[in-house]
Amino acid sequence: MELLKTTIEKIQDLDQEVMDKARSRVDQLIKPPKSLGRLEDLAVQLAGIRREIKPRVDKKAIIVMAGDHGVCDEGVAPNPQVVTVLQTLNFPKGVTGVCTLAKVTNAEVVTVDIGIKEDIDPNAGVIIKKIKYGTDNMAQGAAMTRDEAIKALEVGIEVANEKIKEGVTLLGTGEMGIGNTTASTAILSVIGDIPPSEITGRGAGLSQEGILHKVKVIEKAIEVNKPNPQDGIDVLSKVGGLEIAGMAGVMLTAAANKIPVVVDGYISTAAALIAVTIEPKVKDYLIPSHASLEPGGKRGSELLGIKPMIHMDMCLGEGSGAALAFAIIEAACNMMNDMITFEEAGISI
Repeated sequence: MELLKTTIEKIQDLDQEVMDKARSRVDQLIKPPKSLGRLEDLAVQLAGIRREIKPRVDKKAIIVMAGDHGVCDEGVAPNPQVVTVLQTLNFPKGVTGVCTLAKVTNAEVVTVDIGIKEDIDPNAGVIIKKIKYGTDNMAQGAAMTRDEAIKALEVGIEVANEKIKEGVTLLGTGEMGIGNTTASTAILSVIGDIPPSEITGRGAGLSQEGILHKVKVIEKAIEVNKPNPQDGIDVLSKVGGLEIAGMAGVMLTAAANKIPVVVDGYISTAAALIAVTIEPKVKDYLIPSHASLEPGGKRGSELLGIKPMIHMDMCLGEGSGAALAFAIIEAACNMMNDMITFEEAGISI
C-alpha cells in the first residue's frame, strides 16, 4: 500500500506556464494557423507533461499485462482460457500483433505475468509478478480482495518504474487475458452508471445469444458485489482484472514521473477509468490511441474526456493501438523540435 500511496502523492498538474509557451511556439511555426490540427494540441500536452517546450520521446515501451479471469467459468468468452498463456509466450518471440507494430518506432514490448492460471517458464522472457492464479469468479463474489487489487496496482508501478529508470520517456499499456472485456464492461458500467446492455460487445467473437448471456453475468456480478463507483480500488477488486490493475498502476506511475502514457483500446480504457478514479490528475497524462470497435470503447473515452486519434476499426488489444500512436506522438515532438518559426525563417508576418 505504501508504494501506491507515495506514487499517488507524486502526481502533479501539468505545467501550464510551459504549455502556454509551447502553444505560442506552435502558433508561430511556419505553417497556416491550426493547419496541423490535433497534432498541435498533442505537442502542447506533451510539453506540459514533460515540463519542456521541445519534448522528446526517444525511448518507448509498451507494457503488456497478462492475467486470467474467473468469470470465464460463466461461459462469457468464446475462446478457452489456455489461449492466455499460449499468447503470452508469443510476446517475447516478437510475433504477436503489437510486437510487429511496435517495430515501426523501435518500441520495446515488455510482457508481465500478473495473474495467469498456469505457471510460466522463468526463462520464457516474461516478467513473473503473479499475484494469484487468475481472479475469482466475480459473478459469485469479489474478483479479488482489496489487498490483492492494491498489490496488482503496485506490480504495474514497479514494472513502469523500472522502465523509466532505464530511460523510457513514453509508455504504452497493453494486455492479454481471455474474458477481460467482461471485467472491463463491468468497470465501465459501475463508474459510468451505464446499463451493461448498452455497452456489452462480442469480445473475441460471441454470438448475439452469447452477448445477451454476458450481459446477465455482468449484471449479476454488479448486483452481488455492489462496488462503490467513487472508490476505484473497490471497483477493481470486486469486478476488475489483475491485468487491468497492472495497467492502471502503469498509468499512475507515468503521471508520477511526468511521462506520457498511451491508452490502447477498450481494456486499457477501463484501466484508465480506474486510474483516474483513484487520482483524477492522471487524466492529463493520458494520450488516447484508437477508437475500439467494442461498444463500450466510445462510452469509456467519452467518460474519460479523451478523443481517440486513430480510426481503423481495430479491437485486438495487446497495446496494438498504442504502438500505432507512438509514431504520431513522435511526429508531434519532431514538429516542435525541428520545424522553424516564421521569425527563424526571416519572414515577417
